[in-house]
Amino acid sequence: MEPPAEPRARRLFGGSARTLGDLAASPFRADRDRIVASPFFARLNGVTQVVSPGGSGLLVHNRLTHSLKVAQVARAIAERLTADAAHRDLLEKLGGCDPDVVEAAALAHDLGHPPFGHLGERVLDRLARHRLGLTDGFEGNAQSYRIVTSTEIRGAATTGLDLTAAVRAALLKYPWTRLDHPDPHPRLLDPAPRGATPPPDDPDSGSLKFGAYRTEVDDLRQAREPFVGRIADWQQTVEASVMDTADDVAYAIHDVEDFYRVGVLQQGAVAAELTAWQRESGHFRAITGPALAGAARRPGAAIERLRRQLHRKDGWIADDDAFAAAVEHVREELVEGLLAMPFDGSIEAEQYVARFSARWTTRFVDAITVVEHPSVRSGHVLLAPAQWHEVQVLKFVHHRFVLARPDLALHQRGQAQLLGTLVEALWEWLLDPAEESRLPRRLHDLVELAEAELHPRTPDRIGKARGRAIVDFVAQLTDGQAVAMLDALSGRSGALWTDAFVL
Repeated sequence: MEPPAEPRARRLFGGSARTLGDLAASPFRADRDRIVASPFFARLNGVTQVVSPGGSGLLVHNRLTHSLKVAQVARAIAERLTADAAHRDLLEKLGGCDPDVVEAAALAHDLGHPPFGHLGERVLDRLARHRLGLTDGFEGNAQSYRIVTSTEIRGAATTGLDLTAAVRAALLKYPWTRLDHPDPHPRLLDPAPRGATPPPDDPDSGSLKFGAYRTEVDDLRQAREPFVGRIADWQQTVEASVMDTADDVAYAIHDVEDFYRVGVLQQGAVAAELTAWQRESGHFRAITGPALAGAARRPGAAIERLRRQLHRKDGWIADDDAFAAAVEHVREELVEGLLAMPFDGSIEAEQYVARFSARWTTRFVDAITVVEHPSVRSGHVLLAPAQWHEVQVLKFVHHRFVLARPDLALHQRGQAQLLGTLVEALWEWLLDPAEESRLPRRLHDLVELAEAELHPRTPDRIGKARGRAIVDFVAQLTDGQAVAMLDALSGRSGALWTDAFVL
């Protein structure tokens, strides 16, 4: 049944100390300001996007600059949608789309990302589940939600940032827990929403991606309550969908920029892959899966695997003609455009990159639409099919020619080992009774917080509280702080007082 009409302010201020009288002061802008003022936001300047901020020798995006760009794109999308009379009634029916809400959520969406980016996320999840006994493990989106609702202390009277329900709901890219909320859990749907399926190597572990730990599930329910009856219980709010789409757009564009600047993206290699597939697309489409796997190093084979993957996972939108057009457009713009002139650091080169970025961003923002009944694999806000395929091809270029490089793998294996050693060292420190009074105060506080969240009859309650505290503690470090802390704990650092800033 359609819920009764109700002013957006009354529905979405829930969970904060605000009243309707605060509307003129724009509580959603206040949310944005609280996020930006948070030390967790400032720390993103030292957290990896793809490579460590100091690791490339040139300026590349970190989690802070990425978040700022996502916020910029998200606000542009929201303003375009709300200015279009054709979308207004549908947007209101679905719960509204406020540019300030979207911007605030975009700024906060990566607050929980640990040192070393997605690599750190995978390592901490494995350690949390298999070493520390935490069923929920670790997930960057859930950690962001935990920060704004639990571990960031704004003042004596509040825990978390005291954000409005709208902004908290907009943070939930994956509005479910790992295993048991909502019921039935979205991982059981066929097809399942993006991110809801378990990792292939651990099918009983619950969803690969999720928006909140069980300790924050009551807050998730409260934030989502205004949308009950408007959107499916596993579906993003419109504002979360805008933020998620903006994240995809920014990622697809600025990672290409970064590795063009660094010199990793080479015209010849990218051209060979794209043109080989265009020249022999009929042949590639005809060969069997095993034959394609056997030709893995052949130019054109990798992008053919992408085409097949899109049909397998996203048959609701995958289209061969749109895919071929996307390959051609990326070839023209990237291979014959941006990569044709090697980056030399000149003003002209920077202007060329800026024009490339602006042209693609405008193209994607202008292609956004809203649908009332999206596919399970999509949100209510989505790109037109042509641009959706272009984003997939741009992301393919980044994965194929950057993330698959052996030199990056070598670097990341070292970072993974560092995080594992750091977690073990902190665990040993917590278990040393002689050192209890000298634990880092933040770590001590996090243990108390985690213990208070657990039911008194939880098996191994103290051990689980210590494990969650270690995960929270390590996740709040920058890349440099993680390295410095391990150096200090292993006795390799001689700089006694400069190491204290991580405690």
